[in-house]
Amino acid sequence: MHELTAEQARRIAVRAQLLAAPRPQNLLAVVERLAFLQIDPTAAVAPSADLVAWSRLGSSYRPEHLTQALERDRTLFESNALIRPMSDVGLYLAGARGRRTHERVEAWLRDNDRFRRDVLRLLKRKGPLSSRDIPDTCAVPWESSGWTNNRNVTQMLEFLQSRGEVAIAGRVGRERLWDLPQRVYPTDVEIPSFEEAEKIRDERRLAALGLARAQARAMPIEPIHVGGVGEPAVVEGVKGEWRVDPRYLDDGFKGRTALLSPFDRLIHDRVRTKELFGFEYTLEMYKPAAKRRWGYFALPILHGDRLVGKLDATADRKASVLRVNAIHEDVTFSRAIATAVRKEIDDLAAWLGLAVS
Repeated sequence: MHELTAEQARRIAVRAQLLAAPRPQNLLAVVERLAFLQIDPTAAVAPSADLVAWSRLGSSYRPEHLTQALERDRTLFESNALIRPMSDVGLYLAGARGRRTHERVEAWLRDNDRFRRDVLRLLKRKGPLSSRDIPDTCAVPWESSGWTNNRNVTQMLEFLQSRGEVAIAGRVGRERLWDLPQRVYPTDVEIPSFEEAEKIRDERRLAALGLARAQARAMPIEPIHVGGVGEPAVVEGVKGEWRVDPRYLDDGFKGRTALLSPFDRLIHDRVRTKELFGFEYTLEMYKPAAKRRWGYFALPILHGDRLVGKLDATADRKASVLRVNAIHEDVTFSRAIATAVRKEIDDLAAWLGLAVS
């Protein structure tokens, strides 16, 4: 059982997320370590996937690098609103084969098997295609009380992707282009058993987090638990047992300052963030303006191994400025912290091609 100080635990988490010095060298290395980039269309400052990449790589990263990796180099792939390394595609195809599908979905797919075959035949002949290019030939419409009601083509494509029968080949703007997986994924993909894939995914997840719970509450998009991989640990001042990746137990930490996306993996689990960093954060874009404490899309501020505040900023592209509405200090900024944060703001604005206002 490893007994970690609070400082050690924070440093493990920061190093695992490639937010210590020195910076990583390329986008593929970042995604391979983090296991994924989350796609979110909100661009109050920049889309989250780009912000996460920029916070690791700095201004050497350009959004077109992500497009190239996804659509031309095929070193990354998109699935379920996440961008993952193509080297992991077999793990997710194993999951598609081994995961149980909801009975309602299975029944709808059985009722619409002809529709399913129509979609696959059309993609084989004419893919890649957007959902609007695919006729709706369903026998039984998809019923929902939400936005998916009667969106039969989109639902069919989503379900077929989860089963490994179609893949996302690229995007035109925000619109996904769909194709057969053999035209998107490598032809020599090795697909492990479902059980082996789950263990490898737990190992990849722990490598990305550094420190995690064996079992944890459910999270949208991607689990945060890691099962029995790694080694057991306890953290000073925090209840319960953790699993730690032993590669991070040495004392090789050199901190830096970073501005984080609200969807950044370092702070995505608000309970873990509070336990390890004592940092409170809520994404307030869905709150009325009068009830926001930190701003519409406030960026958490990391300095060394501490989360020290939030940056309320908005990219006003019409005026060509990055508007800094407020810098909220969770701790009183020293001159060194203030200087480092201002440098990151200037770098962010330069990366966006904007002036600071």
